[in-house]
Amino acid sequence: MDPLRIGVLGCAAIARRRILPALRDDPDTELAAVASRDRDTARRTAGEFGCRAVHGYRALLERPDIDAVYLPLPAALHAHWTEAALNAGKHVLAEKPLTTDPAATRRLARLAAGHRLALMENVMFVHHPQHEAVRTLLADGAIGRPRHLHAAFAVPALPAHDIRHNPELGGGALLDTGVYPVRAALHLLGPRLRVAGATLTPGGPGHAVDIAGTALLHTPDGTTAQLTFGLDHAYRSRYEIWGTLGRITLDHAFTPPAGHTPRILLERPGTTEHLTLPAADQVRTTLTAFTAAARTAAPLDPDSLHQADLLHHIRRRASGPPPP
Repeated sequence: MDPLRIGVLGCAAIARRRILPALRDDPDTELAAVASRDRDTARRTAGEFGCRAVHGYRALLERPDIDAVYLPLPAALHAHWTEAALNAGKHVLAEKPLTTDPAATRRLARLAAGHRLALMENVMFVHHPQHEAVRTLLADGAIGRPRHLHAAFAVPALPAHDIRHNPELGGGALLDTGVYPVRAALHLLGPRLRVAGATLTPGGPGHAVDIAGTALLHTPDGTTAQLTFGLDHAYRSRYEIWGTLGRITLDHAFTPPAGHTPRILLERPGTTEHLTLPAADQVRTTLTAFTAAARTAAPLDPDSLHQADLLHHIRRRASGPPPP
């Protein structure tokens, strides 16, 4: 089967650091072209990764030698360029969050389905095998009935000029680091989660965005999830699930290096086990999932829709009365 020919809309740091090298090296994908609004940036990036340089995002979408696009633009631009790519007949892998509005996320899901194109949100950690191992433990009753999850993802302070400090580009902790614990809760506890309470702390230059936050979620049967996230913290990437018979803890949960050896801590009365798993590269496993989705025109993962709703309700709950 021919490789999936992928063009990249933008030269963001995450694209240059993680996705472009993986696209170049993956036998199932062909890194066909990279586009930038700046001609020199496109040429430098294309030269580094051995692909064609394209000046302007629209010009890349018009190319007939592109099957799919990876979109690492700022969050506020995702909806516009995802729609443009789908209308140009391209499968789309878009950075998280897919959009900044649940209605826009649903509209894009319908558009992709109508064109029989794959649309995938680049939440890479869900494709790492360590989380499937945790889900298997839960399904097997290793800790009894889950009662509470605490998930945290936070990173040290960003430079003042970082785009995540810009509200017009979709900046702020909720839409950056907050996506990870929200998606972890959905991945591990299921889609029936609702927001019980939330806080967002303003910060950054001019206090223009939320720099930290916490949300409390619950399921109809009373299982709770405390989610913590931030952009001005000592680094943390971890979740714990407490059940009626024990506890599961996973460090390096969201952005493990490719060579990291996962260790799941399983604590039960009288026993403590460290379950060691093989190392895995979640960038590669994500690209494998996207390639498979493109081959079958797979619909958007429903968890992306639930995630969009939860992010929206967390912001509403933090700033005003509870959502209806």
